[in-house]
Amino acid sequence: MTRLLPHPQVALTLAAVWLLLANSLAPGQIALGLLLGWAIALFAARFWPQVPRIHRPLALLRFVGVVLIDIAVANLAVARLVLGAPARLRPAFVRVPLALRSDLAISVLANTICLTPGTVASRLSSDRAYLLVHALDAADPGELVATIKRRYETPLREIFEPC
Repeated sequence: MTRLLPHPQVALTLAAVWLLLANSLAPGQIALGLLLGWAIALFAARFWPQVPRIHRPLALLRFVGVVLIDIAVANLAVARLVLGAPARLRPAFVRVPLALRSDLAISVLANTICLTPGTVASRLSSDRAYLLVHALDAADPGELVATIKRRYETPLREIFEPC
């Protein structure tokens, strides 16, 4: 069964995303979404041999909400910075020490940082001890690191890594 449907959660999520993009619950769209979700999950299985385990699903929902709010707030802040006084920007590279060990959790953290306007995860150290992050405006690099660890890394540890 796992050979034919290696990642059922991924297939269902992709089908749901398809239905949101199609903006339709027509039977044909549902069938196409399920077919695409199954095919993409089946194709991706050889690149993703382990099924991700979500240890705290409610924490995942909270995390998604925090990220969506942070994206909206950061968009406004970056627009204000760029349109206001770009000469006052204080760009910086900061090292964010990692407590995460799972590949998936580190990947989600790096992608979350990239999705938030004004920050980009640019490099993972070879020993996976830190993530190098570029910030468009980092008045206090220590505070940026603390914010990333508090708002993103801690919830990701709860979600993906067993205690």
